[in-house]
Amino acid sequence: MKIFSEIVQRFQSGLLLVMVGMLLAACTDTQTIVDRQPSGALLFRDDFSDPTSGWDRVTSQDAETNYYDSTYRIWVNEPYTDLWANPGLQFSDVSLQVEASKLGGPDDNLYGLICRSDQSGKHYYYFVISSDGYYGIGKVAGEDQYLLGSDKLLPGEAIQLGSQMNLLRAECIDDRLTFFVNGQKLAETRDGEYLNGDIGLTAGSFGQPGVDIRFDNLLVRKP
Repeated sequence: MKIFSEIVQRFQSGLLLVMVGMLLAACTDTQTIVDRQPSGALLFRDDFSDPTSGWDRVTSQDAETNYYDSTYRIWVNEPYTDLWANPGLQFSDVSLQVEASKLGGPDDNLYGLICRSDQSGKHYYYFVISSDGYYGIGKVAGEDQYLLGSDKLLPGEAIQLGSQMNLLRAECIDDRLTFFVNGQKLAETRDGEYLNGDIGLTAGSFGQPGVDIRFDNLLVRKP
């Protein structure tokens, strides 16, 4: 069973070693336009077929966040390390979903969605699953990282295991954070510290490197 101490160790060891995320400054006019959209309106979409659509493109010997075969790929080849990527946008309340699957590496991994990320990439909420069937909602606050609503990752029957595709949906509405996997609600919690920011994708490793995750068909809507 995955326990909270493992996640703390992973973030302490690797989260801040690789900073992936060049964020745009918050724009008041853009924020006003987003807030005025009707419920359900499509705010942003990306099938990652265009490598100039704005996402980070970083490649090193042990890490990569980049467009890959009309998807977006995050490859983590260091143990206890997380990578994340952002498109440089600004939202308040959003519902975002993405198709995600494992290309390679261990099932003992984490991958998912981010909302309300600040410019430093050190403050945001995340919604993650693992290829061996666990899930959680969490928060990064500078040097600290912790789960919300639970002290450990929990098993979820809705999660497709191994290399199978999972449809992930996260809702960030006021102080309410809700996580759906393959159409089933798995978790809901509340935290009102972060109220706006960028969205993003994330993937991370535990003790075994080589985590290789791809994302496709991202949709962001006004909830």
